[in-house]
Amino acid sequence: MRITGYRALTTFQDWGRPVGDANGVFADGITEVPLVVVTTDEGITGVGLGSHAGLEATFSAIDGEDPRAVTALYDRMLRQTFKAGHAGAAFGGIGALDTALWDIKAKAAGEPLWRLLGGRDPRLPAYASGLDIGLSDDELVTLYRQYAEYGLRAAKLKGGLNVERDRKRLTLVRDVLTEAGGGMQPSLMLDANESWSRKQAVRHICELERSVDLTWVEEPVRRWDAEGHAMVGRGVRAAIATGENLTGLEQYRSLLAAGAVDIVQAAAVWGVTHFLRVAALAHAHDLPVSPIGTMPVGLLHAATSIPNHITSELQIIEPPVGVSVDLRVENGAFVLGESAGLGFDVDEEVIRAWKPRPGTSPADGPGVRPERAGHRLFPVTAEHSYWMSEEPAAS
Repeated sequence: MRITGYRALTTFQDWGRPVGDANGVFADGITEVPLVVVTTDEGITGVGLGSHAGLEATFSAIDGEDPRAVTALYDRMLRQTFKAGHAGAAFGGIGALDTALWDIKAKAAGEPLWRLLGGRDPRLPAYASGLDIGLSDDELVTLYRQYAEYGLRAAKLKGGLNVERDRKRLTLVRDVLTEAGGGMQPSLMLDANESWSRKQAVRHICELERSVDLTWVEEPVRRWDAEGHAMVGRGVRAAIATGENLTGLEQYRSLLAAGAVDIVQAAAVWGVTHFLRVAALAHAHDLPVSPIGTMPVGLLHAATSIPNHITSELQIIEPPVGVSVDLRVENGAFVLGESAGLGFDVDEEVIRAWKPRPGTSPADGPGVRPERAGHRLFPVTAEHSYWMSEEPAAS
């Protein structure tokens, strides 16, 4: 079997509500989902989720190769991007191709990827993650009641701009999940998306912990700040989670060496091989791992085969436009199906025909760091946009 080509596709996730974090919000709830389809001379195709950046150059490292040599081809792609730097969007392109190759390998074997990788149980515990910072209180409660109907009893909220606002939102979700669980206390997490300075993080989290039990706080400071993460971890009770924006094992080294991370994360867009290597590195440090992403299907398959998976992020139940997945959610867990490969099917005609409604999303959504992030003297108040990038006036 030989790799013959690829197609880069862009579909969309229609959330039906605003989605975002402390850095910005997509008000219209429409987000792009880049896909890559890799073809072979035997008619087996693989699908990967990730960036389209640098695909042509990266693909040259695997063109004509046997796709079943996945891990060796992953390293070939890393070497191909040596001078450009295998990080950021380029690393996302490698991840997309890598995931597609794992899909092909499992399809060729006639097995679901989770079984091919040595998994025993296709069930993986999940937590709800609504990208919910732009929602009103009523909208927040409605959303997490929907998650609770699927048995989810853990939730990660977006926050970091106003401690009292965060306290209220966490309490509302705690009450929803407690009621749904018959009085059982849920696990609550807060994701600040790198919006704090070190001291801001400690002050904000400590104040929240006066009334809310936080399982973890995610990305409290900049992703590469090992000393800062360690300082925050020493100053709070909650565990520190980070890693979704780290690309390559070398970026984890300083964090692990400093004892700066308690929950090691990896994002779906960086690919299956990256996740497996991160999981092994974390396991060597007796640390759990948690996959991150809107559609972390590839990482869910991989997570069944590792000893240190703790929980996986569930952002939305419905797949993107033109995509179907052999996957369900029940009793608070992802349940992978028996379809060969990832169980990920793409209808390219549906994707081409679908036209997103005219967008209202700001150009500076969650992907653009606000000018005053980490330098706000005052909290963002109710009178100001909860995701504004400019410093609000003192109240």
